[in-house]
Amino acid sequence: MIMKLSQLKLTTPYRELDPIFFDEVEPTPLKDPFLISVSKDAAKLLGVDEDITKDENLVGILNGTYSLEGSDTFAMCYAGHQFGHFVYRLGDGRAINLGKVNGQNLQLKGSGLTLYSRMGDGRAVLRSSIREYLMSEAMHGLGIETSRALALIGSDSDVTRQEREKGAIVLRLSPTWVRFGTFEYFNFRGEHARVQKLADYVIDESFEHLKDVEGMYVKMYEEIVRNTAITIARWQSVGFNHGVMNTDNMSIDGRTIDYGPFAFLDDYESGYICNHTDVDGRYSFKNQPGIAHWNLHKLAVALSSIVNHDRALEILDKTFGTSYEEEYLSIMYKKMGLYERDEKDIELFKWMLGSLESATIDYTKFFRTLSAYDGDKKNILDMAVFQTPLSEWLDAYDERLKKETLSNEKRHTQMLKTNPKYILKNHILQEAIEKAQQGEYSMIDELLIVAHSPFEEHLELEHLAKATPLKSKNIKLSCSS
Repeated sequence: MIMKLSQLKLTTPYRELDPIFFDEVEPTPLKDPFLISVSKDAAKLLGVDEDITKDENLVGILNGTYSLEGSDTFAMCYAGHQFGHFVYRLGDGRAINLGKVNGQNLQLKGSGLTLYSRMGDGRAVLRSSIREYLMSEAMHGLGIETSRALALIGSDSDVTRQEREKGAIVLRLSPTWVRFGTFEYFNFRGEHARVQKLADYVIDESFEHLKDVEGMYVKMYEEIVRNTAITIARWQSVGFNHGVMNTDNMSIDGRTIDYGPFAFLDDYESGYICNHTDVDGRYSFKNQPGIAHWNLHKLAVALSSIVNHDRALEILDKTFGTSYEEEYLSIMYKKMGLYERDEKDIELFKWMLGSLESATIDYTKFFRTLSAYDGDKKNILDMAVFQTPLSEWLDAYDERLKKETLSNEKRHTQMLKTNPKYILKNHILQEAIEKAQQGEYSMIDELLIVAHSPFEEHLELEHLAKATPLKSKNIKLSCSS
């Protein structure tokens, strides 16, 4: 029998926790909803066999008017450090959980008011929904742990932000929606029994191999540290700036979640700040590893009733830096096409980043072009505003390549598997958004194709890898969604 999306049977294990962990709430449907796009790749995670676009109940599932069997909807409660300041009660302000199937928790974002909406309206606008939908899938395509996005609907419902916009809903998937801030909430309240109960839930959901293992809470924290470090290293390697690394936006299993004012670097700029609300640059591109460490320290505080705090800090200081550096350097060596290690490689690598910044050159295009470099500097230097710093580095790079044993052809083949051609930069996302706001949605599906296979050549979609216009380079975005 072919399994349809609307035939899925959900469970709600999170609701087996105490009622204080969540609030029962029903989605509030949008007016005149319509399907914009689906990710058939994400649908595979649910065990759905049929093309989900053929499911007559798809829009109803996203709009909250069709209930899947076993679904018992709720919003999750949590706290968090926002821009370094603790807020004791946050929660799913515009996200409503449907339940779990095949190891994936289904969640509607933009589905209406919840107990935790505070001054918000519980809605998400088309603009931000397109960004989250596409970026969730793009990060997966880049090999970075992330929540996924199954489908996106638009509507005729008006939502007020700086101006009136149309409301939309994304159906998101994740193996867990527990956050650092979920532990912070119960630790702040002094409810240590519930901290332990939540830890037991997290082990069941995300670290099952640790269940009933001696010292399982300590080992859980160590894995959270390692997973987070690896994810941040992968962000840095592709030039991704999250923009809002609050502890309530940090997944307990280390994956990327909650795509707000994110950005990929255009020209390489280590101090780039993508969120214009971030006036002090707390969440700048270069600060992300340090902020992840800071957030993990706050998690250690939240777990201190079940994990010795001094022991947690030892783990943090030992594991985070090592895991981050190993992952980051491993990727960067591959991006540079260096497979034989040399003691001076770190110096060459740092020199490269400094040269990229001095040269004013597109980060993604530099590495993609480097993947075909054969000693002729022209193609690379033509992309740079200031050529001398990069030319001098390329001289040193030429000398270093003489120590490699791989042929140029094999080296280039390997580099092309590490250096993506298609990155969903803000200027290309904005183009898709502006078309969608005029009722033209085809570009969203085009971007979905390259998001799923960013290392491949898509000749018919070559325009999606075009250079960023000068006026759109490294712009800042709003948190408004």
